[in-house]
Amino acid sequence: MADQAENISHPPRINCVLVCGGVWHNMDFARLELLKLLSEDPSVRTRVFEDYENIDALRQADILITYTCDVTPSLVAQEVLRDWLTAGGRWYALHGTNSILRLLAEGPDAGLWDAPRWAPLFIDMLGSQFISHPPIAPYTVTVADPGHPLVAGVEPFETTDELYHLETHGDLHVLLETECTQEGTGFVEAADAPGMHPVMYLKDHGQGAVLYNTLGHCRGHYDLQPMLDWWPTVDRCAWDLPVFYELLRRGIAWLKQRPSAAAADN
Repeated sequence: MADQAENISHPPRINCVLVCGGVWHNMDFARLELLKLLSEDPSVRTRVFEDYENIDALRQADILITYTCDVTPSLVAQEVLRDWLTAGGRWYALHGTNSILRLLAEGPDAGLWDAPRWAPLFIDMLGSQFISHPPIAPYTVTVADPGHPLVAGVEPFETTDELYHLETHGDLHVLLETECTQEGTGFVEAADAPGMHPVMYLKDHGQGAVLYNTLGHCRGHYDLQPMLDWWPTVDRCAWDLPVFYELLRRGIAWLKQRPSAAAADN
């Protein structure tokens, strides 16, 4: 019977690393929602961390998902991620993954948030760096490449979320985009923000790639501590939309179609 069990065909295990941590967001909510989506496929086994510093886990990962705010990998972790991507890894980066923040305490911009260019390798991998956003308000997301499987059949939709102003890096395949007409508030680099900004895009790296989706802000009552003791609302933003969950599911499916998996099937 044991020999028969060994011969039964079954999908291979997929090792996933989920990095979910940082500031100003309800990481508990985002972590749980992403784990529920990953659990829809029993072959996906997920290890969860608040940062990138479990180097062995990164090396052993088949797929990577990140939902962070102001969490920057060490240089060692960045180099491991670079090599992992080049060899065929796939990374679904969400919302604030590309944020590097510093609150200025003095000078003409005191009290404003800066976006220092402290991790060029990390930002090059992601393909963008967060610069600012206007106040949370409704905006329309449009499809930039309706023929791509990740967004095929998705109609333009309105969301109430943080509209990310991005500094982009490298050759991006934009899938979703939006037009911004407002400057950011509370950020050093807000004046040049209006214009078209990617909302979701792909960036290739060797045999691997990064899929970036800027949507998905979430915040509960306690998530601005110690800056603010109590936030009066519970913000779910794009998480309230079925289309956002569709984009998440499609992104997870894309992760699992990594080149190494295709080679194993052959």
